Amino acid sequence: MAKQKTIKVTLVRSPIGAQPRHKECVRGLGLKRMHQTVELEDTPSVRGMVNKIDYMVRVDEA
Repeated sequence: MAKQKTIKVTLVRSPIGAQPRHKECVRGLGLKRMHQTVELEDTPSVRGMVNKIDYMVRVDEA
């Protein structure tokens, strides 16, 4: 079985003042605090959440 592609997502802007659905996307990605980085599988659902909050996160291909 081939290794899944992953992406590294870092929260670079505070979700304070953001729309409630955008805050839910931040939590859904597993981000809890500023400058925290999580490594996630590169799936369409994860990409959709990242695209919704692209102004708050930085994405690096891993």
